[in-house]
This record gives sequence, structure tokens and C-alpha cells, in this order.
Amino acid sequence: MTTVLRSALNTADETYQANYRHQKRVLAELDEQTQAAIAGGGPRYQQRHRDRGRMLVRERIELLLDRDASFLELSTLAAWGTQFPVGASVVTGIGVVSGVECMLIAHDPTVRGGAMNPYSLKKTLRALEIARVNRLPVINLVESGGADLPTQSELFVHAGKIFHDLTELSSMAIPTIALVFGNSTAGGAYVPGMCDYAVMVDQQAKVFLGGPPLVKMATGEDADDEELGGAAMHAKVSGLCDHFAVDERDCIRIGRQIVSELNWRKLGPGPTMPADEPLYDPDELLGIAPADIKVPFDPREVIARVVDGSRFGEYKPLWGTSLVTGWASVHGYPVGILANARGVLFSEEAKKASEFIQLANQTDTPLLFLQNTTGYMVGKNYEQGGIIKDGSKMINSVANSKVPHITVNLAASFGAGNYGMSGRAYDPRLMFAWAGSRLAVMGAAQLAGVLSIVAKQSASAAGREFDVEADERNRAAIEAQIDKESHSFFVTARLYDDGLIDPRDTRTVLGIALSAAHSNIVAGQRGYGVFRM
Repeated sequence: MTTVLRSALNTADETYQANYRHQKRVLAELDEQTQAAIAGGGPRYQQRHRDRGRMLVRERIELLLDRDASFLELSTLAAWGTQFPVGASVVTGIGVVSGVECMLIAHDPTVRGGAMNPYSLKKTLRALEIARVNRLPVINLVESGGADLPTQSELFVHAGKIFHDLTELSSMAIPTIALVFGNSTAGGAYVPGMCDYAVMVDQQAKVFLGGPPLVKMATGEDADDEELGGAAMHAKVSGLCDHFAVDERDCIRIGRQIVSELNWRKLGPGPTMPADEPLYDPDELLGIAPADIKVPFDPREVIARVVDGSRFGEYKPLWGTSLVTGWASVHGYPVGILANARGVLFSEEAKKASEFIQLANQTDTPLLFLQNTTGYMVGKNYEQGGIIKDGSKMINSVANSKVPHITVNLAASFGAGNYGMSGRAYDPRLMFAWAGSRLAVMGAAQLAGVLSIVAKQSASAAGREFDVEADERNRAAIEAQIDKESHSFFVTARLYDDGLIDPRDTRTVLGIALSAAHSNIVAGQRGYGVFRM
């Protein structure tokens, strides 16, 4: 039965205040890195780009999108902490163009000429995957010098997947559009070649397999950029260019017109529930997730600030209480919610989740996973009680579920709990994380402790003295390593999620994600694999 959630949050409590201050510090760090991504190659290269009469990548995106339309940018911190600039020289995200939700993939030419590095490749392929599973038209805003040659060994083989995915999208009747603002050379020339529609900007677009120097070396022929790959040549001679744009604004205008003429229709149902705002202030979400991820919190407090009208029909509230399950809606889209309450998943929680996931599939209801888990319970009693079998039921249910999954890591996502709560390996349609969250095989102290115990047992078995001081140094080093590798910036840099979000934006992000998912058919699984009883 659906009820309105009543909040027990005390915003005057010192714990709440400490959590709030911690989240604000984390968000300040996130904003700093986001600004670095927006800055691209920095003021010098941005000014050089402007001096050539060209717009910056986000200016192009802003003009392409509908007026006042939201843009859900993805993987903003890709490549953070690596040798490559944060953002990975490409901007991807979901935005509305001429009334149609589209996936945008836009090169940032101020970063090494928009050259693709290994993280750019991962980010682009993930964007194409999101477009495929959610059935979103793809708009490529092209201006790239091609591959980052020093890292070609990590790029060349896998980069062919971009062309594969573009042609696959076309075969699925998902439109692909290339707006070419500058270089689209070598392998990159196949992007407009593979797209359904190609628009090129006069005197700027350069689309060729080999530029003048390469042609001279290979054939001895003298040719300039325009003869080899200019917009006019491709519009009048080769036929590669479908639409000739006189400048960048004209190119964007034509791109919007193409989308308007797609006769595009969503296959999933639209919102069917009242989309009224939650009863509680979303700013209070900053004080809910603890600064210390080992401290549990009630996910109902999060749900009350995210779902429509703070309404929630809880399923099995008195059984398996470490996992909260129930029905709600977000921006009018019905959802089933699974949210970790006390971190650990016991057999009851695993079986409860399995049943709930199957019920959602029976009614074609998308699932929202709110992660805060340390994994499945261990110990003699739990192993003898069948925790492996029950955890397997839950993972089986998640893996075979066909309704859209949207996953958000609120605080911690450790161990096989990450799998059971629809982590990256289980193909959620979209996956996000709060900026203060952590992800790893287990907590840093626990992992270091496990390795220490193994080392002691190994020394004892070999009959040698155990070096306590060396063990303490190793434990400290391992803790530091895991603490670093479980940090949300490290995780999102490697595209293990689709972006870090401000907790206060959770409802908006989920609304965009659910709307995008409903561009495709929303239908549940009607059969499952063998469950170990």
C-alpha cells in the first residue's frame, strides 16, 4: 500500500551537520575538477580556437540544444588522475534537440586538437552503448585530429568499434548524424561516412583518409586540404556531404532541422503518475549520507526527497529489513526501488530482492537501485544457511531482468553486493554515484587486514618468524592504495559509472535517465534461469 513517507531527519543534529559539511567539501572538490574539464586545453588554446572564428565545444552544444533544455553530461571526470587532461577531450551527454532526446558526442579541439586517447575511446564507446540500449539518436559534433599517436597501441584495435557501433545503430533504425566543424581525418573520416546524415562547414571541415603530406609521400601527388576533403568538394564531387553549411551556426541549424524531420517517436510509455515535487527539501540530502561510509543510514530519507510526492509503497517492510524495496514514481515514471538500509545483505534480503525484481519484470516496471552495501554476509552460520545460494538467486534475478535499471551509489558499493545491486557488470541503462561514495572489492582496512592474516598463516605454515614491523608497513601501504582506488574520482575516471552527481540533483538526473530509457521498449523478462533452491 502506498503511503507518504514521514521524515525523522533532525537537521539540527551534530551528525547531520558534520555530514553536511563533509558533503559540501567533497562537492567543492568535484566542482574544481569539473571546471578543469570545462576549461579544456586552457585559456591559451581556447583563445587560439576563438581567433580562428570557431566556437568552443560547449557553446556548440548549447546552440544545438532546445532553449532552456537540460543537458545530462556523462563521465565529466573521465581520465582524472591520469596523464591525460580531465574530461578526456570529448564531451558526451543526453540532451533535447528539436524535441527529441539525443546522445551528443562532441570533440573538444582545444585539447590536443581533439585527439582521441584511450579514455576518449572508452567514453565514446560508452556513449554509443547508452544510445543503443536506450534507443537515442546520436549527434556527433566532429573536430578531431584523430588518434593520440603515442598511445596508438591502446587505441587502434578497439577504435574500430566506433564505426561498428555507428553502423549497428543505423541498422536498428536509430539515426546517426555527423556535424563536421573541423578535422575528421584518417580513421575519423569514417564517422561522417558511417553516419546517416553528414553536415560539413565550409572552409573548416577537413574530411580525408590522408592529408596533403601523406598523399605526397604515398603517391607523389600535390593537393591541398580543400581538394582532398573540403566541404565544397564533398558536397559537389564525392557526395559524402549531405548538407553544405556556410558557417558553424548554419551547421547547427541544419542539424536541428534534420532531427525535426526524423518523425521520431518513443516506443516506451510516457509518464503515467502525478509528478509532484517531494515534500522535503533536496538540500537535506547532503546531511544524510555519512562522512564515514561505515555508518549506516535509512535510505527512506533519501527516497522521501527523490520520489514524486514522497509516496512509497513498501514491499515486505518487516522481512529482510537490511534491504528496503517498494514502488514509487519519479517525474511521473513508475519505478521499483531497491535500497540498502544497513549495508550487509543477508539471505532474507537476497530472497526478498529476487522476488521483487521478478515482480517488477512481470509489470514492466523499471528498477532503481540505491547502493550502500558492504556485500553479502559471511560466517559459518550464514554459509551453512545457504548465503551463496540465496545471493546467487538475487544475482540471477538482476542479470536476467529486462526492465531498465538505473543505479546510484549513495555511499558504498563493496564486494558481490555491487553485483547484486546492479553494478556496472550488470549493464544498468545508466549508473551514477554521489561524489562522496566509494567502490572496491572491500573496505581499505578490511582488505589490508585480510592480506595480513594470510601473510601470518603463510609464515606459520612455512615455519618462519612473522615480521610484525614489515606487516604494519604493508598494511599501511595497502590501505592507502585501496583508499585511493576506491575514491569516487578514481572510479569515475575509469568510467566505472556514468558520472558523479550532486546528491541534490538526484531527482533531476533520475528523471532524465528514466525519460531516456523510455525511448525504447520497456518490457520485463518472462522467464528466468535455474534457481538453486
